[in-house]
Amino acid sequence: MKKQTVYTLLIIAFVLSFFVTPLGDYSKILLNRWFATSPTIIKLENRGKLANYNWELKDAEWNFFNFDQSQGSVVFISFWTSWHLPSKAQLKDIQALFDEYKGKVDFYIITNEERLPVEEFMAKNGYDFPVTYQVIGNPSPIEILKPPGSYIIDKNGYIAVHQTAIADWDNDTVRTLLDNLISAE
Repeated sequence: MKKQTVYTLLIIAFVLSFFVTPLGDYSKILLNRWFATSPTIIKLENRGKLANYNWELKDAEWNFFNFDQSQGSVVFISFWTSWHLPSKAQLKDIQALFDEYKGKVDFYIITNEERLPVEEFMAKNGYDFPVTYQVIGNPSPIEILKPPGSYIIDKNGYIAVHQTAIADWDNDTVRTLLDNLISAE
């Protein structure tokens, strides 16, 4: 075999590995993380406000609760699914954000999946942020975004971030925003 043929076959094998091996999933997640950018912060004068906080959800134990418990708090909401690659790619950042801000920010990491696949995914990846389950068909005070859509809402119900794509949540821009929202009266 010629040297160039060997190189070509190696490149083809590498590209195929992205589609048919676990290495491919890991690589695609890594690439999504590398190319994720910081979320866009909405200017104060352009921020929309929640009309209400009435939204029925389920917690990790499958108990119903209402989102109105977060009225007056800074809220981080992210929609995700365990099978969606961009969702999986940003969960590591969300876990880091949760570790730093739990107790200061209300986290709603929302999925529309059943419990079993979510619990298996969480255990496999070592995540311990609170999982919230969407109650399909119930009205919501915000637009339900496709995964990996996210929101950050201030204490007064104004939407500071409305992110419809994967984002880098583990950075100084997000920390500064959260610190400012937490310290605001």
